[in-house]
Amino acid sequence: MFPLLAKLNKALLPSFTKQHLDLANAKKWQMAIIGWRYFVTSRALDVKN
Repeated sequence: MFPLLAKLNKALLPSFTKQHLDLANAKKWQMAIIGWRYFVTSRALDVKN
């Protein structure tokens, strides 16, 4: 399930790294997206191991 979610995240959600977003100046909704992407990506990597 998590590998599929990770692919959907990559396709649908914005990449703040490419936008050079400073985490100190990120808004709450941006931090929520970053946290969600981290959660899903870490779980997707655990599933493959």
